[in-house]
Amino acid sequence: MTTGKDARVVEARGGECDAKHAEVESVDASASGVVAVHDELVRLIRQLVADDVTVAGSPTFAQHSLLSFVARNPGCWATRISDAFGLHRSTVSRQLRGCVDEGWVRAEPGPLRSGHPLTLTEGGVAVLASADARRIEEVRNRLNSWSDSDVDAFVRHLRKFRRGVTTDDSIGGNDRA
Repeated sequence: MTTGKDARVVEARGGECDAKHAEVESVDASASGVVAVHDELVRLIRQLVADDVTVAGSPTFAQHSLLSFVARNPGCWATRISDAFGLHRSTVSRQLRGCVDEGWVRAEPGPLRSGHPLTLTEGGVAVLASADARRIEEVRNRLNSWSDSDVDAFVRHLRKFRRGVTTDDSIGGNDRA
């Protein structure tokens, strides 16, 4: 398919690993900025997920996301999480099972057809608070050399970018993800 803009495929190395993947490099200057933003977002997400060093007894990145959602939406069902995250129900159920097994989430009694309302246990609240504190410290360390105005601008740009994609604040919301 021709779009009227020249593009070429380039080989790129992915982070610290030697795996190669194809990236499209646009010759159009405005499109190259979009491609660069996309590539940085992909690298950031990979780093957040792959480099997540889980301390014994603390949630993985995926579990942390689920715990945060349940904390913001007590009584929600796995189907709502599945819809909000765009994940298959079996994926959400597998992650939730780990959270239930750890004692962080309680599945309340409810009609089987509707699913079981989910809430955090006291242990879940504590482990979420601890994981939030650890992740905030990681962000603080990355922003250590930034000026306050750079941090403020970064926050404004991230919010503007996020709101341009979705108006559903149930995933990110005003609270931490």
